[in-house]
Amino acid sequence: DKVLRELIEPYELRAAKLREFLEDIKPSLCYDIVPLVDPYGPSVTDPDLQCLVVSEETRRGGEAVNKKRLENGLPELSLYEIFLVKDPDHSQNEEEKISSSSLRQRLLGTLLRPPRQDPALPLRPYVIGLTGGTGSGKTSIAKLLGHLGAFHIDADALGHAVYAPGGPAYERVVAVFGAEIVNEDGTINRKVLGAKVFGNQDRLKSLTDIVWPEMARMVKEQIREADAQG
Repeated sequence: DKVLRELIEPYELRAAKLREFLEDIKPSLCYDIVPLVDPYGPSVTDPDLQCLVVSEETRRGGEAVNKKRLENGLPELSLYEIFLVKDPDHSQNEEEKISSSSLRQRLLGTLLRPPRQDPALPLRPYVIGLTGGTGSGKTSIAKLLGHLGAFHIDADALGHAVYAPGGPAYERVVAVFGAEIVNEDGTINRKVLGAKVFGNQDRLKSLTDIVWPEMARMVKEQIREADAQG
């Protein structure tokens, strides 16, 4: 459950950096770096261990280790607590301590590696799917991409278009859900339709089975139009 775990370096690289750091601090000591495949690692099974270094945040974990050691018939470890170094440059949305999560957060928007060419994908047009919850910034990002020359396809607008009178899904939606969903001007009353489907998975699936394939077809048509425009 690490934040931005896809930006965490491979174990082998992290272990090598740790060993380099430890040997730089005190090269006379022998260091045995092992991967932790469970929350405790060798700390609850190794009878030769005597001390466990913990931080302000992990002291309770150290106490849990000692509880487990007693259950396993091993003596408790001495817990040596170190204080966390504060990050004077942390932003409002970052942790106060020096944190790898904060460092990864700052990497957002950085090109980590050059784009790879996938032979299975056509060279153009390059299609980006932009999604997110309400207020997540989809409109702002779409405008920025538009300024860079992107052809913008608004799926919300297409969703309205399929319902419109004469639209590809109009007649089937009315046939399935009844004339009571139609306004006096012939348009579909989305609130009435919504009341019929939301909370009813079967009816909602009936609606999406009609609407989504038509939306997908319209999206593909617009992609072909964008390709034709270069």
